[in-house]
Amino acid sequence: MRFRIPTFRLLSVGMLALGGTVDTALAAAPEHSSSDHAAPIPAIATPNYRAIADRYGPAVVGVTVEGDRKLAELDEQNPLGDGLPAPAVPQTSTPDPGQPLWGLGSGFIISADGLVITNAHVVRDASAVTVTLNDRREFKAKVLGLDPATDIAVLRINAKDLPSVTLGDSDRLQVGDYVLAIGTPYGFDETATSGIVSATHRPLPNDPYVQFIQTDAAVNPGNSGGPLFNAKGEVVGINAQILSHGGGFEGLSFAIPINLAKPVADQIVATGKFTHAWLGVTVQQLTQPLADSFGLATPDGALISRIKPHSAAARAGLQAGDVILKCNGVTIRRAGDVSALIGVAKPDDSLAFAIWRGGQALEINAQMSQANPDDAAMPESSNRLGITVKVLSPDERKAANVSRGLIIISSAGPAAKAGILPGDLLLSVNGTPIEDVGQLHTSVTDSGSTVALLIQRGDARTYIPVVMD
Repeated sequence: MRFRIPTFRLLSVGMLALGGTVDTALAAAPEHSSSDHAAPIPAIATPNYRAIADRYGPAVVGVTVEGDRKLAELDEQNPLGDGLPAPAVPQTSTPDPGQPLWGLGSGFIISADGLVITNAHVVRDASAVTVTLNDRREFKAKVLGLDPATDIAVLRINAKDLPSVTLGDSDRLQVGDYVLAIGTPYGFDETATSGIVSATHRPLPNDPYVQFIQTDAAVNPGNSGGPLFNAKGEVVGINAQILSHGGGFEGLSFAIPINLAKPVADQIVATGKFTHAWLGVTVQQLTQPLADSFGLATPDGALISRIKPHSAAARAGLQAGDVILKCNGVTIRRAGDVSALIGVAKPDDSLAFAIWRGGQALEINAQMSQANPDDAAMPESSNRLGITVKVLSPDERKAANVSRGLIIISSAGPAAKAGILPGDLLLSVNGTPIEDVGQLHTSVTDSGSTVALLIQRGDARTYIPVVMD
């Protein structure tokens, strides 16, 4: 029996051809020890969602965008297929390439003088953006800047004395906390839905900089860019994606933590863009067998599998085989934690890394450099193989002495079972050299249940057969 792999979907609605068819605070969970397990769990009052919606609902806006065919293509299914972030687009027909198109998302006002936060994928490449307020007034919006890597965009409208939200601390969220989402799903404005935090620090494919807040609050296409409130009425997240088989809500929603969005939005307001720092490492998730081999008790941390030549990591003395345990005092639980922390650092920031090398704990400081387009490129994945890949930059090709290929960022499923590891270079599929992600998709799609991948690991090359599901 075959199961259809669910798809991560962005939550903007579009693009359709024009004319076509609280105050009540949530008490923090008390610290407890093993002796507390028999004690009764204190009850927590249900949050006053009515008060939150009444006070902060007017600060939630609809975001309508207009564009051309290029804009519509941004919301098509990623060519690598199932398992990738993609929009839920209720498109009824193929639009005429020359016909105007529109899309719809949500946003929220963060200052009384007209600053609005939304998702980058809602407004990217839009030729016109309109913000609709709770009282149905409409304003043309200027896109001050956006950062596709974190999916954050900041707009400005020419208005004063506007209602605005209060930003909270997403780091204080815990599993089980109450949350409220307000937005414009399918164009239905002022829609509020509630739920709980299902998980924190949730990584998703193609989003190395974001550790999402997972909730069961019902969000749907059109909720993209809308706020996620905690029980005190503070914005703690920005609704961005759902996991869905059919395009609608199925109990898994994902929001960008507001603590990640704040510095991005601040820099966009100040400079019109966000500049990411770059360390220059490839990291992989520790498993218990790997932790045992390095003399670590638990699989917490990120294992460095590759150091890019002339990078900040190389200058600082980090080495392949080091395990990053902490970054600036923050404990690294998963490999994705490293990307998330570095992604919001600034070039020239100095970060302190606690590492494990050769059975000893060491401290290494690394001064970040600025990411260039190749370094900041978002990895792409193939769920049929189970790999996440990125096109090799010119420096990476030179260092590996290859003329083309993809670097494997993560490996799971069929690829992991076949022995393919993060840091491996993928050079060909069934004897056909691979130059980009689209070619990989085509080669895998045209294959049967087994593909032969030419893998380079260090200086050695070998063909590895992968049996796909």
